[in-house]
Amino acid sequence: MVGRMAVVSDTGRRRRRNEDAFVCAPPLFAVADGMGGAQAGEVASGLAAAVLEEGAGDERGEERVASLIQEANRRVFQRSNEDAATSGMGTTMTVALVDSSSGTIAFGHVGDSRAYRVRDGQLEQLTDDHSLVGELVRSGKLSPEEAETHPQRSVITRALGTEPDVDVDTFTVEARPDDLYLLCSDGLTDMISADEIFAVLDGSDDLELAARALIEAANEGGGEDNITVVLFQIGHQGEVEQTAQIPVAVEPVEDDEDTLSGLDPVPVVDTAVIPAAVVEEHLQRVDAESPDSEQGRPKRRRRILPLLALVLLILLIAVLVELALWGL
Repeated sequence: MVGRMAVVSDTGRRRRRNEDAFVCAPPLFAVADGMGGAQAGEVASGLAAAVLEEGAGDERGEERVASLIQEANRRVFQRSNEDAATSGMGTTMTVALVDSSSGTIAFGHVGDSRAYRVRDGQLEQLTDDHSLVGELVRSGKLSPEEAETHPQRSVITRALGTEPDVDVDTFTVEARPDDLYLLCSDGLTDMISADEIFAVLDGSDDLELAARALIEAANEGGGEDNITVVLFQIGHQGEVEQTAQIPVAVEPVEDDEDTLSGLDPVPVVDTAVIPAAVVEEHLQRVDAESPDSEQGRPKRRRRILPLLALVLLILLIAVLVELALWGL
């Protein structure tokens, strides 16, 4: 079913190492975006990708995808607990497993890497970001436009390797000839918009050139993170698979160049993981304390009253001290 495919992975303009990993081994495709101190991010994403490459086998469907991601989580978590140098590491993962017998694609997803589909002249995001801003957008507290520049957009709510078990989103879509699928790390989507992605992919006849164009656009947009793009297109019966793998840096843009040079690293925003339950608790607290909330007003009054009492007590003590000094 897979007719054409291509993958490009680039360090970006502000990172010294590429902590992304990918799998482009039909019928299995994946992107993993590692995080952690030192080289731990590379270790996490590499371990997760290795699990997929080793265990794809002949099984298909959502259960197979979920079991592979769970095994990747177990392996990253175990290494993190056994090796102090990798403590706290983790990785996102977005997986697509094509089943030619049923004409479907099973997806598995953890974190804020993404899967998109181009069909009938439209780009559709298939995955939901497991991130703080993603939760805020879905709850209506943040617009998609505000989310693109939110200072905490690197805070994710799920990742592989940070807990013994991980909650995996799985779903299945029908595959049609000429469907084009994109798996990518957030180094792409944080730098360019969905409209810009679609402009590159729509009607593209050369997936290698399209993948390179996406990388270049992300670097022109700032290149603040590693960028990985995996593209595959559903072919017609009897079509020969054509693969292009280019896991090398794309030539940097000349305008406004800020690629690392010298010995000191450029400060960047690292990914952090906050459990979804903590985010939900925070959202509920924000709702309760909102000026428009009926519950919020009594809570604020309860906080204000003790504060007023404290202020009055301090004033009273000051007056008494002043009187005592006058008496002396």
